[in-house]
Amino acid sequence: MATAAQAMTALDRLSRAVSAWVDEVRQLTQPDRIHWCEGGEAEASDLTAQLLRSGELQTLDATHFPGCHLARSAPNDVARVEHLTYICTRSRDDAGPNNHWMEPAAAHAKMRELFRGCMRGRTLYVIPYCMGPIDSPLSRCGVEITDSPYVVLNMLIMTRAGRPALARIAREGAFVRGLHSVGELDPERRFIMHFPEELSIESFGSGYGGNALLGKKCHALRIASWQARTEGWLAEHMLIVGLQNPQGETHYVACAFPSACGKTNLAMLIPPQSMPGWRVFTVGDDIAWLHPGSDGRLWAINPESGYFGVVPGTNPQTNRNAYEMIRRDTLFTNVALTADNQPWWEGLTDGKPVIDWQGRPYDPANGPAAHPNSRFTVSARRNPAWSPHSEDARGVPISALVFGGRRREVAPLVYEARNWQHGVLVGASMASETTAAATGKVGVTRRDPMAMQPFCGYNFADYWQHWLKVGAQLQHPPGIYNVNWFRRDAQGKFLWPGYGENLRVLEWMLDRCAGRAGAVESAIGWLPRAQDLDMSGLDVSAGSLQALLSVDPALWRKEVTEVRQYLSQYGARLPAALNAELDAVEKRLGV
Repeated sequence: MATAAQAMTALDRLSRAVSAWVDEVRQLTQPDRIHWCEGGEAEASDLTAQLLRSGELQTLDATHFPGCHLARSAPNDVARVEHLTYICTRSRDDAGPNNHWMEPAAAHAKMRELFRGCMRGRTLYVIPYCMGPIDSPLSRCGVEITDSPYVVLNMLIMTRAGRPALARIAREGAFVRGLHSVGELDPERRFIMHFPEELSIESFGSGYGGNALLGKKCHALRIASWQARTEGWLAEHMLIVGLQNPQGETHYVACAFPSACGKTNLAMLIPPQSMPGWRVFTVGDDIAWLHPGSDGRLWAINPESGYFGVVPGTNPQTNRNAYEMIRRDTLFTNVALTADNQPWWEGLTDGKPVIDWQGRPYDPANGPAAHPNSRFTVSARRNPAWSPHSEDARGVPISALVFGGRRREVAPLVYEARNWQHGVLVGASMASETTAAATGKVGVTRRDPMAMQPFCGYNFADYWQHWLKVGAQLQHPPGIYNVNWFRRDAQGKFLWPGYGENLRVLEWMLDRCAGRAGAVESAIGWLPRAQDLDMSGLDVSAGSLQALLSVDPALWRKEVTEVRQYLSQYGARLPAALNAELDAVEKRLGV
């Protein structure tokens, strides 16, 4: 068997650090073969053919879904495992109460025993990858070692992988190390360990995306958030979308939403017919890396080159761009099948499932036909609204940052933070209410600061302090806003139509940033008046609009109390500025 160093001679550039690490992993895991990923369509085609021969992939109907394939994961391996995901820092306080912690030496020892000999009979794949445009100074590189060709296929879509990434690593000499093995897919032997001080990740026992595609949440958020604090930028769980008004002005906004709050739909928003002349461009649907620019503004890149999205609920009415995007050259995971071999999932209005996500004849008694967390992996360039500025080395300038959640009563449709410092409090106090489908209870409030609860690689108190520090460096900071598309009336009916109509709210934000739109001051921030929103062609009553733009002092006094209780768990590390902002809100509410 060739050593890692011998295999590397086939490539144009040699990174000694990568070669030495791969050889070390080879000795530990004992694979039969080593494959260095070069990137490109030919390699993806070869891997696809290999997985088709083994039965791990299935070709879908070529007439309606050309170039599409289906993969099925083990029934016990279908989602991220947050309770088995650890941040391993020398100090437990550096990981913070927002993370599970394990001492680094203990974590390494545990993982070393799991990895020992785990690749016998398998191929060790080396995936050099770049998160972000390959020539951008804002991008960062990594190398994932895995024994899963399914992971390789996904990483080839989700990152800039192969020779160009390895060449950049060779020039820079720095990269994030990610070691992964599917192991035996035993839930009792499944761990995802992050070592931010070492810029490394170790994942064992899962083949599921968020646990196995180490460039995604593991690198691009948990490790990158640590890198960002060290280097002076922000790694955020945010979409990036460009909005062009009828006058031809384009502004970019970055938005953070917890799950089930319309993140993907907003990233691919289609303007309503009642707002002619508007255009929307998707830069990113999930992750944003935000850097202070030399011009005093905040600039953003999307570190990913593809989408790894939840497919149930996607149809021409909810998200036409996504629906059209995934009908060609898409890798589906855990969806159902129709009789003519087309993929099927809950939310489609046509077709009928005959085979469920586990490959069994479909029986409603067994649950949904497609797994609720079934996925699509597809190149971002397949999106009809894809922005070529996604490849800009400098990124795009951000005019507004938007936080949002699902709240029945408390949060108004939209409000503007008074300043950056207040905006950090708005993000830190983000919350969303659970749905009956998810928990059996409606309205249970869960805090999810900046939508980063599962993804921040260090203590939230230090993270918020870093936000304050970055904002202080910006001469022209973006406006910060909070939105809530989910206000309801006393009968439980949604007051706002949502989807494409959300563009009306975004228009107000951008006009506020440009000094063109009015607002009224409230205890929690600046709110639009009814006349400040373009409501033309929209069937929303005056009473509903008044409710959408109202602040109930009693509900907000209770909210402040709950926010204060939540923040108190961070103790002395909590930035004093956040307590000061919360005190000011409380005072304005008349507590």
